[in-house]
Amino acid sequence: MLLIIDIGNTNITLGVFDNNEIVHFWRLSTEITRTEDEYGVFIKNLLRETNLQDKITAAVISSVVVQLTERIETALRKYLGINSLIISHKIKTNVTLKTDDISQIGADRIANAEAAYGLYSTPAIVVDFGTATTFDIVNSNNEFIGGIITAGMKIQAESLSVKTSKLPKLNIEIPKSVIGRNTIDAMLSGIVLGHAAMIDGLITECEKELGQKAVIIATGGYSSIISKYLKRKFDYINPHLTLIGAKMLYELNR
Repeated sequence: MLLIIDIGNTNITLGVFDNNEIVHFWRLSTEITRTEDEYGVFIKNLLRETNLQDKITAAVISSVVVQLTERIETALRKYLGINSLIISHKIKTNVTLKTDDISQIGADRIANAEAAYGLYSTPAIVVDFGTATTFDIVNSNNEFIGGIITAGMKIQAESLSVKTSKLPKLNIEIPKSVIGRNTIDAMLSGIVLGHAAMIDGLITECEKELGQKAVIIATGGYSSIISKYLKRKFDYINPHLTLIGAKMLYELNR
């Protein structure tokens, strides 16, 4: 079995694949201060609880947190006795990386592009709702040509609360109406509906530059909330897209 670990700024997602099926899935908070031993024991215990401790033969790490990449790689080798493929611009991909500086492309974006190519058709636009909301764009020549990075909805909500004296903290949820009749509803409308309007507009502009319609794929925690308010609906919502792309990269590089 294959263990995939996607290290994000807010969460660490772990998935175990048995052939092409995800058989277990966990989401942890990203804690930059945890040591390799803490991560090693934590991951080992998760696998022990599901009787998978001795069934994992290899791992793939997709990380945007540089400080944790080597730490978790070492933890897996030390506590599980397995080696890891680290996703970066240096590994083999089916999608050609064609940006100004490919060393700056995040591992999650490489995995998303690989999954878009492998599962769907191109040109494709992957909208990934994480700490940041990112657009990963693969053209009809199967080239990852870049994309867009903007503040995610959670960052927007936290910024409103921190940077203003009277606005409260809130959880992202479906707004009751466009016109908020109280502070919370007004904030939710601005964050959620504003985000949806932004995505609609950016997809339109991206397709103008591509010169054709693209397959629109969404992934990440807030994709189902946003999808209700889009004029241009997502063609696919795949919550495990990054993990699946990471598995495809493992198969290509094994």
